Amino acid sequence: MTRIFLVAISLLSLVACNSDSEKVKVDPTPTLSQTNNSVDILVDTLGYVTDSSTTKFEKGSSLITQSDCLGCHKVKEQSIGPSYAAVADKYPATAENTAYLVSKIIKGGSGVWGEVPMAAHPSLSEADATEMVKYILSLKGTK
Repeated sequence: MTRIFLVAISLLSLVACNSDSEKVKVDPTPTLSQTNNSVDILVDTLGYVTDSSTTKFEKGSSLITQSDCLGCHKVKEQSIGPSYAAVADKYPATAENTAYLVSKIIKGGSGVWGEVPMAAHPSLSEADATEMVKYILSLKGTK
């Protein structure tokens, strides 16, 4: 939230300092820059994250929304399971971590985040689970 405020103040200062001959069009929507994935992330008032480039992680986000994932996970707050932001902060976006998390989604598991087991999703394809993991890992630093 502090980052959003600082970005908004910086943009407003930039606009205020420009003369009439140097008009700058500023998008008033605050963004959080994700330098590890070169992606801008927007968090709406309900706590859902959307990718400002509109398509990079849309499939993964959509798959999560259509599944039962939101029954146990939230984007920024711990629920029954960890928040997606906490998962992203714990696991750097590497091929090894992606494969591990895809396996966890499909096979389920327990013990990593506490006593409550992660439900298995055996009918979910590896490709879809991979898209979901890419979206989750894009949330690094959005706590």
